[in-house]
Amino acid sequence: MPVEITWQTIALRILLTLVAGALLGVNRSRHGHPAGLRTTLLVTLAASISMIQMNLLLPTNGKPSDSYTVMDLMRLPLGILTGVGFIGAGAIVRKDDMVTGVTTAATMWFSTVVGLCLGGGQLILGSTAMVLGFLVLSALRGPEMKLDEQQRATLTLKLAEDGISEKALRDLLKAAHVHVRTVSVVYLLSVNQKRFDCEVRWPSNKEASQNPAVLSELASLPGLLELEWRPVGTSPV
Repeated sequence: MPVEITWQTIALRILLTLVAGALLGVNRSRHGHPAGLRTTLLVTLAASISMIQMNLLLPTNGKPSDSYTVMDLMRLPLGILTGVGFIGAGAIVRKDDMVTGVTTAATMWFSTVVGLCLGGGQLILGSTAMVLGFLVLSALRGPEMKLDEQQRATLTLKLAEDGISEKALRDLLKAAHVHVRTVSVVYLLSVNQKRFDCEVRWPSNKEASQNPAVLSELASLPGLLELEWRPVGTSPV
């Protein structure tokens, strides 16, 4: 990093920072995330300007001969990076087992690093990182949506006492590629009924996420009195 920089160099760094923040932020805005274009631009600019300011203050770095104070300029960009961590944490929302905003928080953190590179004068590194980040956010969304992931749900069946057995229920779900994690059985002797409470998981992808077809087969079981299916949320991008 040069000790002295010109205003032309500063203008180039800020211009590249604006391009980087816009490229990364437009993806978040396009998919309806609250931390979108403007937020990402501001985060990237803050990081870049902090590095530019550090560059301008380089002549004052260290401990002057007439002072006990030591100027540690690296605290400025490190403070920016830490502060963005708090903003990113605010973008992550958890409701029960559903977590959203993780990719948005990671984008903000990544934008900060890009801004630090560009503001510090590592233009090639920062520009390369900008392109790679944009490709990860845009080009990999489609393939990720097609990847199978394990969806989870709880299944409750209330049946007549002579209804399907636990083993037959497990076999039925296994044949439909629904993995049974746990099954609890409650016998309601006063009304000659029984209840199965199951935790299950099945492979599905985000592009075609839907309940398994075996539910219609379960709904037609002899002696079925009640069927309840409660999917557990997964983490969208």
